[in-house]
Amino acid sequence: MERLINKLFGLRIFRSFKVKTTPRWIILLLDMLIVLVSFVSTVVADMYSMHLVFAPTTILTNAFVVLVVYFLVTYISKSYTCVIRLSVIEDLYRIFMAIAVSTVLLIIINIVKLAIVGTPFMKFWNILIIGALSFSMMMIERLCIKYLYMRMNSDTKGRKRVLVLGTSFSSVLLANALKGEIGGKYLPVGLLSINSGQDTSELNGLKVYQFDPKQMNDIFRENNIEALLFDSKSYNMMSSGFADYFIKNDISLLAMNKVAEFEQNKDNKSGISTMIKEVQIEDLLGRDPIELDNPLVRQHIKGACVLITGACGSIGSEIVRQVASYGASKIVLFDQAETPMHDLSLEMKKDYPKANIELFMGDVRNRERVEEAFSQFRPCYVFHAAAYKHVPMMEINPSEAILANVMGTRNVADLALKYNVYKFVMISTDKAVNPTNVMGCTKRLAEIYCQSLFYSAKKMGKKTQYITTRFGNVLGSNGSVIPLFRRQIAAGGPVTVTHKEIIRYFMTIPEACSLVLEAGCMGSGGEIYIFDMGEPVKIYDLARRMISLAGLKPDIDIKIVEIGLRPGEKLYEELLNDKEKTTATVNRKIMTAKVKTYNYNEVCGNIDKIVKFASKGDIHSMIYAMKEFVPEYKSQHSRFESIDKEIEDENRNTSNPDTLQPTAE
Repeated sequence: MERLINKLFGLRIFRSFKVKTTPRWIILLLDMLIVLVSFVSTVVADMYSMHLVFAPTTILTNAFVVLVVYFLVTYISKSYTCVIRLSVIEDLYRIFMAIAVSTVLLIIINIVKLAIVGTPFMKFWNILIIGALSFSMMMIERLCIKYLYMRMNSDTKGRKRVLVLGTSFSSVLLANALKGEIGGKYLPVGLLSINSGQDTSELNGLKVYQFDPKQMNDIFRENNIEALLFDSKSYNMMSSGFADYFIKNDISLLAMNKVAEFEQNKDNKSGISTMIKEVQIEDLLGRDPIELDNPLVRQHIKGACVLITGACGSIGSEIVRQVASYGASKIVLFDQAETPMHDLSLEMKKDYPKANIELFMGDVRNRERVEEAFSQFRPCYVFHAAAYKHVPMMEINPSEAILANVMGTRNVADLALKYNVYKFVMISTDKAVNPTNVMGCTKRLAEIYCQSLFYSAKKMGKKTQYITTRFGNVLGSNGSVIPLFRRQIAAGGPVTVTHKEIIRYFMTIPEACSLVLEAGCMGSGGEIYIFDMGEPVKIYDLARRMISLAGLKPDIDIKIVEIGLRPGEKLYEELLNDKEKTTATVNRKIMTAKVKTYNYNEVCGNIDKIVKFASKGDIHSMIYAMKEFVPEYKSQHSRFESIDKEIEDENRNTSNPDTLQPTAE
């Protein structure tokens, strides 16, 4: 049959032409022409069978009424706007509804004319026949256009051969849409069924392959299939480990961003291929989708002045974006980085043109400059994200970590109290738990200070609420491991891991900031909130998966080299101290840590001493004082391990005076 049609219509000639989406006005015109043909056919048949003769003016008037009704209903219902090459059930439904409504309206008009004049303008059964003929011919029209379109655009050269995951309606729709796309990048050659009970060998013209882990490599190789494509509905399954079946066989993965997007917006002019992306490791780490429209946060942030320190960093900049989306009256960006500040301001002008953004260059270590910001803007909410965060760098420059992370936090926290800020939210880290490095200990000191300040201020009747949020690594942040691995893979390797057994918790930046905002709004002061970071990820396995996702073979195309733990680094991150406990909150992803509380005056005395040593550059005394005040701080793979031993020896000698050796006078 297909060969006969090809010969009759000379479709080989048409293949040299590439036709884009048929203009909507042409479809509308064809639909109205079909209605007119249906009307004329019905009238002629009625005249012939009943031996009647109608006046030309009557026929023209009736034709005009029918066309006007059909045109208005079709135009309002947009039944002519579907992209025909993608049309299946939805187009059928929309046409049926348009014709049904048109038929009902014509019947009502007929009844009204019959009641007023005494004669109908058409026979009722003729109205039904026009509707039935129109529906049949419109469907034939669309099938013909669809067939001609696919034949004229059937060139598959240069397309990547892909297998679409699943046999659901959305999978079939996706495959057919890609197959008929003009200038498309992908050619679906079949469907991969994960339903063990399904024995269908073909579905809607697409071959169905049964999923078998042992045969996956053979199926892809023998059929020259280059990648597996899956839609958004399969993300959870893929991230829960199913993707590993393909990654281990070096099969590339492609993901559809939003299948619903082309189902609901079929006039997408950029093409369906543009909505497909190569799967990144971030897509497979199993994080639940987040809700960025939280009523609690909106209630607090909308109309409020918000100051964000470290506003140009990975966390700070995302907080800026989310606060803008919640309608803050003013957003003060406080940061010392000039170029990132400029870049972020341009982004905010483009993406949030209505946001009232204030750019304030400054360093949290400069108390006078921080006070200028508080005095000028009088913020209601402060999100303190400014900090030095890189563990190895802070092991090399420990005094700077104290001055920025401890003294800087103290400056901002004190001024928040002075200027009656409603809520002060500090961004901490999982490295503050049983810290093994300088950076982690500085964040723990900052936590202790903020919490003790709150309880001290509360006794004096102050209303400022101090809240701490603690979480692990965020995906894609500046200096994180994933961008590093990506650069190393692009350069041809090697990919470097510090230890094969090292594990880390990961969270997306938007999710972390969303939880920071929610925790800050739900807190009443003094809380240290920790976030559910999901399952920990082994960094070595992460590296292997990233190499495989890039279409390369680990240890063959790209070497993985173990370089040893860095100064201050530990194998396993913790979110809670062993002695700490947690209580649940209304959000299952946010928990409250029950931690040891400190006397404010004692905290101030110790921090004054530590900061004084840092300012003088007396590193030994500074670290010693830190370890005395935070005894759980035990250095690992660091030059400061000797101070731990020094403290242990002194404690041992103090507890056993008999071991003290006499000294010569």
